[in-house]
Amino acid sequence: METFFIFVTIGLTIIIVIPFYRVLRGPTVFDRLLGAGAIGTKTLVIICLIGFLFDRLDMFIDIALVYAILSFIGTIITAKYFETEKAKE
Repeated sequence: METFFIFVTIGLTIIIVIPFYRVLRGPTVFDRLLGAGAIGTKTLVIICLIGFLFDRLDMFIDIALVYAILSFIGTIITAKYFETEKAKE
């Protein structure tokens, strides 16, 4: 089971490249925000898998929760900023 989680972690790490491309080359700001949100979600899963592999899931769940909250707040603040910038124009 441990090797399965290692392969899943490696696969998710490779899959992060697709939304990262959208963050770099997105046609609009909101496409870039969606890509950043997708990267954040995949990173949460990777953090939990690493916690399971190190047999310290309780500690890594706390880290993942803090990361999720910061990612969500950052996305909301960025979206709100660009929404107000667009309204000023």
